[in-house]
Amino acid sequence: MRLRNTRKIAAIWLLTLLSSLSPLLAQTRQEFSLNEAIKFAVDNNINVRNTQLDALSSESRIQELKGVALPQISVAGNLTDNVIVPTTFLPAKFFNQNAADSDPPVPVKFGVNYAGSMNGNLNQLLFDASYRLGLRAAETYRQLAQKNILASKITVAEQVAKAYYGVLVNEQQIKLLDLNIARVDTLWRTTQQLNKEGFSEKIDVTRLEVQVNNLQAERQNVKNLVELSYYLLKFQMGLGINDNITLTEQIQDIDLDAVERTNAQAAAEFDYTQRIEFSTLQSQIQLADLDVQNIAKLYYPRLTAVANYGYNTGRNKFGDVFTSPWFNLATVGINLNVPIFDGFQKKYQSQQKRFTLQKTQNNSQLLRNTIDLQIRQSTITLGNSLQTLRTQKRNVGLAQEVARVTKIKYQEGVGSNIEVLDAENSFRQAQANYFNSLYNFLQTKVDADKANGKLYTGQ
Repeated sequence: MRLRNTRKIAAIWLLTLLSSLSPLLAQTRQEFSLNEAIKFAVDNNINVRNTQLDALSSESRIQELKGVALPQISVAGNLTDNVIVPTTFLPAKFFNQNAADSDPPVPVKFGVNYAGSMNGNLNQLLFDASYRLGLRAAETYRQLAQKNILASKITVAEQVAKAYYGVLVNEQQIKLLDLNIARVDTLWRTTQQLNKEGFSEKIDVTRLEVQVNNLQAERQNVKNLVELSYYLLKFQMGLGINDNITLTEQIQDIDLDAVERTNAQAAAEFDYTQRIEFSTLQSQIQLADLDVQNIAKLYYPRLTAVANYGYNTGRNKFGDVFTSPWFNLATVGINLNVPIFDGFQKKYQSQQKRFTLQKTQNNSQLLRNTIDLQIRQSTITLGNSLQTLRTQKRNVGLAQEVARVTKIKYQEGVGSNIEVLDAENSFRQAQANYFNSLYNFLQTKVDADKANGKLYTGQ
């Protein structure tokens, strides 16, 4: 009875432990579609995080600029020990009205042994034309920082998409290799049986065994490639190498005709602002133009208000500095700074800024032409890749049919083992060509999406 109760307690404890661990176990299982992988990557990629930190840093720089218009307050204190009180020379007539002009001046020590002061100072900017322009530049600078974040996310999305497709292609390739191995292995075992019965030669068995061994070696290589492609994908996503992930999409889910239609529509509806590079360059043009305007604003006067309040004292004994009364003082004023002539410095600074603006505008036109070329190239390349993929897919079907018929002829005694091996090799080569064209097509698809500004929009 006691043993039965002990077992019940152990079972309850085990169930409790498993239920508490189940959330942790569930967390280790991560499944991703392509869009989910991209979203995860842009949230966790180190490069994206760094650009976000850059944006936060730029925001702090903007707030620093805005702080110039706020009151600038400072407090200072001073305690001086005049070890040697300075001597001042006064005219002799200062002490004796009857003294001659040629009489030597009288040395007099002016000052006290100890002097102290405490004061507070306030400065307030009242008018500065360049500061108001700087506030406009700050908003453009903020937009530029956000665009840099989006640019880094697009780069990450491109890398993740290509790595994701690479995994899908390699996994599909290994599945077909398993089918090839099973088919050739069956033929090999059948040939072994025929050899035992005297209907085939030993060399036929050996050739097929070599074929099976080659397929198994190739499978191992592809398996290693699959593992490596997973490592690359996890790296691009910001995951650890040892994290376990599962991809929910399959190669069969990709509609080739839909890809072609979507790309053609995107190219027809393309707007330059869809490319983050173009949008970023427009912000840079705005900043360059504001730089030109800022030089002109430096010719305007600058007006500030100042106020000062404090106390001071002077004593010949150190102790009296702290026990004797201090005398207060206060001043208020306005400072006006009007630039008159600076040796043409601002003139030549303005010329430099204008040249920079013109260069940026030229780069904008160059970027337009580059984008046009990229779209044309990506459209043509995608079309060629799709045509090649369809041709290679048809070749795989033809080669598979040849291999099937050749195998039947061999089993019926009207074909040779060499023909079977040649057909199998042709079938494998057709499959290799198909997977190469499939990989190239998917990579080209990603390039086309990027060229059309459709790869990642930040949504």
